[in-house]
Amino acid sequence: MLNVTAEDKTAGVKNKITITNDKGRLSKEDIDKLVQDAEKNRAEDEEVKMKVEAKNALENYAYKDEKIAGKLDPAD
Repeated sequence: MLNVTAEDKTAGVKNKITITNDKGRLSKEDIDKLVQDAEKNRAEDEEVKMKVEAKNALENYAYKDEKIAGKLDPAD
């Protein structure tokens, strides 16, 4: 059994599900491999999240500060 939580932070929607192996589709080894892969990807996901948040913060700052916003080309 695997408990998973997914959250859309922009919409504030959060859901929890439980994944079970009732029909024997995945072996314990397969499930363990999926969990290990998810753990490996966690750091990369966090890095992407941090980059997106930093980019959004910079864009918000640039557009809200009139001194900066007036000097930027909209294409930039």
